[in-house]
This record gives sequence, C-alpha cells and structure tokens, in this order.
Amino acid sequence: MQQQVPVAQTFFIDDAIAEYYVLGAIVTVVDAKRAHAQVDRHHEAQEQVGFADRIVLFKLAMVPKADLGHLRKRLRRMNPRAPIEPAHFGNAPIGDILNMRGFDLDAILEIEPGCLSEEEHQDNDAVISFVFRADHPLNARKVEEFLNVMIERHGQDMLRYKGVLSIGGQDRRAVPQGVHMMMANDMARRWQKGEKRASKLVFIG
Repeated sequence: MQQQVPVAQTFFIDDAIAEYYVLGAIVTVVDAKRAHAQVDRHHEAQEQVGFADRIVLFKLAMVPKADLGHLRKRLRRMNPRAPIEPAHFGNAPIGDILNMRGFDLDAILEIEPGCLSEEEHQDNDAVISFVFRADHPLNARKVEEFLNVMIERHGQDMLRYKGVLSIGGQDRRAVPQGVHMMMANDMARRWQKGEKRASKLVFIG
C-alpha cells in the first residue's frame, strides 16, 4: 500500500508523466480462505482493499458459501466502488480488469446499491466508506469549500475519494477524485437531455 499511493499520486502532479502514461486502475487480489485473518491482523491489508478499483477473489472453492458471503459484504463495506470478481484456479476475468479506467475522471462511479446498509455482522475495520447522495443541484462554492476542508483536516486518512456531481448552472458533470492530499477536479461529459441529474460522492479511509 505504501508503494501504491506515491505511484498513483504521480499521475496527479507530474504533467510530464501524465502526458505519456495513464493510470488505468488499482487491482487488489484477495485470498478468500485467509482474507478475514489477514484483514484482522494487518491494517495494510485493509488499505489495499480500500484503495482498489477492482477486487479479485481466489481460492473460492476452499471457503463455505456462508463465509464467502460474509467476506463479500465486509469488502463492500470497506470499498463500495470496487466490483468484486471471482478467479477460478488462477483464471481471472481479464476483460473486466484491463482497460477499466478506474482512475479516469470521466469513468462511471460504481457503487453497489445497498452495500452500505447491511445491519448484519459488523467487523471492527479501520478502513470504512461513506457515500453522499443528492438529487438537487449543488452549489459550486460550497462544494469547493467542503472538499478543501475535508482534505485539510482528513486528507492523510482518506485513501480514495471520487464523485460525480451535479452543479447548479453547469451543463457538465463535475468529477472530483483524489488520493490523500492530492485531488483533481474536472468537468466531464454533458448531462444528456432527459437524464436524471444526481450527485454521488464516495469517501474511503
């Protein structure tokens, strides 16, 4: 994890690198049989899950279905925006891993419905997630002030944050995303005619 963050931040701050290279995504591989023990014992393992754009689960056949379901829910609570893909005997869904544009400012923000409303077994994980949603247009100045305060006060604790925002008076999506103290903010594609304008912003940390 300590190696991933500086690499990811490079694409935010080094224009020379960003001109020639694109960071597609961060993929985290999770051993389903040992995942609970590793996540309980190592904070770095929780950060790996929280930082991921895609989670690949392997050794599924060695885990009872009930335990596997619990593990999936635990991973989703830590990171609701990373789809979880199975790998069978080392065969991972390459088409779902490569070219997924997880760090693309114009990429879709994927959050599984209901993944944060589980009232079942709650693990005492240090890495958790929070999702803000709004159906009304947001005030650009207030959004900027809020994000600046969040970064100033909690930047070191925020692994990843990303959103698609509907700003009043703007016909394009505002797409902020960041890693710790480094944030990029851009105007992405236009809202289509008849499309429901809504905001969604996820914090993982």
